[in-house]
Amino acid sequence: MLTVEHLTKRFGANTAVDRASFTVDRPMMIGIIGRSGAGKSTFLRMMNRLTDATEGRLLFEGRDVLQLKGAEKRGWQSDCAMIFQQFNLVPRMDVVSNVLHGTLARRGTLATMFNLYPREDIHRAIDILERLGIAAHAAKRAEALSGGQQQRVAIARALMQDPKVILADEPIASLDPMNAQLVMDSLRRIHDEDGRTVIANLHTLDTARRYCDRVIGMRDGRIVFDGTPAQLTTGVARDIYGAGADFSENATSTEIRDPVATAIIRAAEVAV
Repeated sequence: MLTVEHLTKRFGANTAVDRASFTVDRPMMIGIIGRSGAGKSTFLRMMNRLTDATEGRLLFEGRDVLQLKGAEKRGWQSDCAMIFQQFNLVPRMDVVSNVLHGTLARRGTLATMFNLYPREDIHRAIDILERLGIAAHAAKRAEALSGGQQQRVAIARALMQDPKVILADEPIASLDPMNAQLVMDSLRRIHDEDGRTVIANLHTLDTARRYCDRVIGMRDGRIVFDGTPAQLTTGVARDIYGAGADFSENATSTEIRDPVATAIIRAAEVAV
């Protein structure tokens, strides 16, 4: 289904993603974890063709999507929807129109200029909003909604593309815990009910454990872990986040220089 082979991205002398390789043989919900700067976002942007790869191949259903150009590239970007941390909605536009923007790739120039949508697309957009629990806000401006509601509008826009793969780049990083749960519940339900592959960049181990079938850990651009949520042990957390910690039995305290990594690894200790 999806094969990533030695995918690499360099920015001058810096390597953001270093020969990443893995295979997905069936629809799954996959979490990619790691510290800021680990290469997670660059990896997703290469998958969606927002950033060109320096080396490697990305095969989806036998076709190398990194070689696609023009209409074929746009077709892949429709099949591989992207959800961003900052929502990327049009703030002053109503919610349902934002969702309908998910059809732009297959609409003509004139229809796009004048926001002319077929009745069936409008009904489908409202149905998707209903599915995500926000149909009551369809006529409101996007800027009037909470962050969690806006992210669910962004998910609805992605579903309007009818994609085979959904990529979510830190979809809950700017949300409070309640809205983060609603968004992650929505993504998990889309995978379970629609059979779509969902790949999400995540910060925390507990989110990856709760929602994902498979977790990929990145550090300094390299994949250092690829396994099930149950395999996310304290040692794995150290490998991924690079915290300088003493976990020996004689240690009276755990000294970790990075407070974010501290919280992550402590969560791992509790879970195992």
